[in-house]
Amino acid sequence: MSANMHVYQSIARALSDHQCDTVFGLMGDANLFMVDSFVRDCGGRFVPAAHEGSSVLMALAYAHVAGKTGVATVTHGPALTNCMTALTEGVRGHLPMVLIAGDTPVANPRHLQGIDQREVVKAAGAGFEQLRAPDTVCMDVARAFYRAQVERRPIVLNVPADFMWQETSHAARVLDVFTAPGGVAEGGILDEAIGMIASARRPLILAGAGAVAARDQLIKLADRLEAPLATTLKAKGLFQGHPYNIDIFGTLSTPAAYDLIAQSDCIVCFGTGLHDFTTDRGKLMTGKRIIQVDIEPTAIGGGLHPDAALVADAGRTADTIIYWLEEAEIPASGFTRDLDIERLTAHPVAADKTAKGCVNYVRALERLEEALPEERVLVTDGGRFMTEVWCRISAPGPQSFVVTANFGSIGLGLQEAIGAGVAAPDRPVAMFSGDGGFMMGGINEFNTAVRLGLDLIVIVANDSAYGAEHIQFLDRKMDPSLTEFHWPSFAGIARSLGGEGVEVRSDADLEEAIAVMEGRKGPLLIELHLDPHDVPRMRI
Repeated sequence: MSANMHVYQSIARALSDHQCDTVFGLMGDANLFMVDSFVRDCGGRFVPAAHEGSSVLMALAYAHVAGKTGVATVTHGPALTNCMTALTEGVRGHLPMVLIAGDTPVANPRHLQGIDQREVVKAAGAGFEQLRAPDTVCMDVARAFYRAQVERRPIVLNVPADFMWQETSHAARVLDVFTAPGGVAEGGILDEAIGMIASARRPLILAGAGAVAARDQLIKLADRLEAPLATTLKAKGLFQGHPYNIDIFGTLSTPAAYDLIAQSDCIVCFGTGLHDFTTDRGKLMTGKRIIQVDIEPTAIGGGLHPDAALVADAGRTADTIIYWLEEAEIPASGFTRDLDIERLTAHPVAADKTAKGCVNYVRALERLEEALPEERVLVTDGGRFMTEVWCRISAPGPQSFVVTANFGSIGLGLQEAIGAGVAAPDRPVAMFSGDGGFMMGGINEFNTAVRLGLDLIVIVANDSAYGAEHIQFLDRKMDPSLTEFHWPSFAGIARSLGGEGVEVRSDADLEEAIAVMEGRKGPLLIELHLDPHDVPRMRI
């Protein structure tokens, strides 16, 4: 049944037709009436950001944690160019979201804010859908949502401002997204893969983000083979609690786990592209059989070429392998029988050489791992400090772990923490950032978290420097002073923006901060003052 309304109302209604109840954004003259209609007419929630790029980042994290298509909206011209880094982050992270971007009026080609928005979006690697005419609103919105889900990347729906007050006939349109499990592995390559697995004496199961839904089947396969389980960074926490989970595979492994991986003779990889950090630039895969399983053919052979590749669903393939192992009565490998899992998962803690007035970073992380709420969402910014966080701070599972380093940028963490908090209002969000990253992006949005009343714990690692660059100067025995900064008090900034803030310069200060954390009433920032000469090196 169709109804007559204005285009801006039809767009808002179309969002509701797609079960969208939350939109992140920043209003301007090309989207303000649509946002108003979404809230007033459709009962939706609008989360206003301080910066356009932040709204995209919030929607990306929302998509990851909620398991839905994220939605954001901005106006035209500079509003869209402000989203470039965020859109690229979403593309590299394979996250489904729709960005409704206003465009300057078609009737005014010399508009001050006019640019070729299609070319901007293409440069970021995102998809582009044009709202073609008032009569095509429902189909154009449906196409944007469909593409976001099947292409697993941001899709920008471009809406000329002069369409908004034109009339249209609204008829709900939602396109089916075909999500049935993918194909079953079969044929000669499957036989070869099973032969390699059956003959392995030290097999290992590796899961990436593309295999998260197959957790139970992969555990059954590992138990049948008596093989250790490991994950890529993106799938961190997938096998939490399993007795033979050695955690992250690759450059972020513990020294003992790294040695175990090196000893293995067959690695069965599910849903991972096997990039350089996972394989330690190929070193960890030398001298062993590699079997790669992925539903996406383009994911196979990108980092290294496997010995056998199965373009198939991870869970169904694991079940198939188990079936044939049973049929052939292949005995278990016994690889896990003598493993010391505590030693395999314990990251070493170096001697404390921290200067007076600073806290030791690794020891502070170890204490925070004990003290942070257990059922948390973990969000990390990019930068030098994050590799130790990835290794030492646990997450309940991949959907509760948000990595904002898909594009190698810093300054994205706080914004994505807000999106995660909106997606999971019943759980606290713990967000780790460096000082440079917080100044670049977090300071813009901390008050947004305050306004939303989020249960957010922000830990800022402050070495008063751009640490990755600082250490490069030191390594070459050069003066690092250009990398050093005299920042204001981040804890003080947090308080001025309406939250709580605590500075930590000693172990005693850290215990006081933990006490404040346990009694927090809203967003809390804990500022760890660190010695730039005594911060662990990045492990990637």
